[in-house]
Amino acid sequence: MLTGADSIDDMSVLRHGALRKLFTGTYAPSTLGSFLRAFAFSHVRQLDAAASRWLVNLTAATPIVAGIDDLALVDIDDTIKEVHGHKKQGAGFGYSGIRGLNALFAIISTGLAAPIIVACRLRKGPTNSARGAAKFVSDTLATVKRLRGPTATGLLLLRADSAYYVSAVIQAAIRTGAMVSITARLNPLVKAAIAAIPDTAWTPIKYTNAIFDDTTGQWISDAEVAEIAFIAFGSKKKSEQVPGRLVVRRIPELNKTVDAGQGTLFDLFRFHAFFTTSTLNTVDADNTHRQHAVIENLNADMKASALAHFPSGVFTANAAWLVLACIAFNLTRAAGTLASPTLGKAVTATVRRKLINVAARVSTSARPITLHLPEHWPWEDGWTTLFTSTSTCGPPGPAAT
Repeated sequence: MLTGADSIDDMSVLRHGALRKLFTGTYAPSTLGSFLRAFAFSHVRQLDAAASRWLVNLTAATPIVAGIDDLALVDIDDTIKEVHGHKKQGAGFGYSGIRGLNALFAIISTGLAAPIIVACRLRKGPTNSARGAAKFVSDTLATVKRLRGPTATGLLLLRADSAYYVSAVIQAAIRTGAMVSITARLNPLVKAAIAAIPDTAWTPIKYTNAIFDDTTGQWISDAEVAEIAFIAFGSKKKSEQVPGRLVVRRIPELNKTVDAGQGTLFDLFRFHAFFTTSTLNTVDADNTHRQHAVIENLNADMKASALAHFPSGVFTANAAWLVLACIAFNLTRAAGTLASPTLGKAVTATVRRKLINVAARVSTSARPITLHLPEHWPWEDGWTTLFTSTSTCGPPGPAAT
C-alpha cells in the first residue's frame, strides 16, 4: 500500500526483481487473498485494536500529533466507495445514489500537525450514517485520550455534520469528556430557537476566502453569526436532552427574479445552525466548526490510494483491507513529517513519489545488502533525514509478559 497498491494483485510488486532481496518471505497475491478472506468480524475488531495500539506507539516516536494536549479536533464522517459486481457482500445503494460500501472515518488534527486517522469502520452500502456511530465515537475518543498526555487540559472537540445529530452520539462524546460541535437539522425546535434570536445579537463576519454556495451558485464572503442557549432534543425524554448553545450563521438570500432597480420589501436570509457545548465565543465557534470540511480531503486522499478499490468479494476481507489502508496512511504521514515540515502536510501520492518510490541499485558483499540511491535526488535531504530518524529506533523489543 505504501508503494501505491490498491488491489490484492499489487502484492506482487514486493516479489519483483531485486526487491526479493529486500523483502523476503512475502505472500503471493493469492495467499494474501486467502488470508484476508479467512477474517471473521472478531478478527477485524482485533485488527482495529492492534491499529489503535500501534498508533499510540507511532505518535510516541514521531511528531504527527504535535500540540494535541493544547488542541484536539476530532472529525467523523462517512463516505461511499463505489464497487462493482453482484457478488460483492454488503454492497448497496446509499445516500449518494451510488452502489458501494460505506466507510466511516474518524480523524484528529491539531493546530500544529496535519490530520491522521484514529479509527475506521466498514459498513454496508445502504447503512444510515448514524448507525453504530455512538460506539464508534466512544472507541475513537478513548484512543484520543491515550494519545494525549495524562495532564492535558486543552480543548477536545468532536465535529460532525447533521447526519450525526443524534442524542446517543452527543452523549457518547460528553461521557468521555469531549465537547461537541455538530450541525443541527432545521427541525421545528431549531427553527423556533433561530426565530427567538434578537436582531441586535447578530455579529458580522467576513470570510478570509470566499465560500462557494451550492444553492445559489455564487461566491459568498459576508455573513452574520449569533448564538442562543438551546437544549438539544428537547422533545425527547429528559435523559436524552443535552443542554448547550445553538450557533447560527445567516447568509443574505439573493432574489434573482427581482427587476432591476426594484428592491425587496424586507431582507431574506438562509440559516445554517450547529449545536455546540464548547466554550469558544460565537465567531471562533463558527470558524472552528466550518473547518470540519478538512475530512473531505482525507476521503479523497484515501480513494486515490489504497482505497481506490475494495478488492475482495467478502465483506470482512474488505473491512480488514480498510484498516490496513488507514495504517498505511498514518505511516506515510509519519514518514513525511519526519522528512520535512512540507511533506508532513502533503497528500499520500506526493510522499510516495518523493520518499518511497525511489529507484536504487542493489549490490551485495557477502551478506550485507547496499542500496545505491540516485545522486542529486531533489528530495535527498528529506530522505536522509527520514532515514536517520528511523535508524535510531532499532529492532522491536521483547513483548511484555
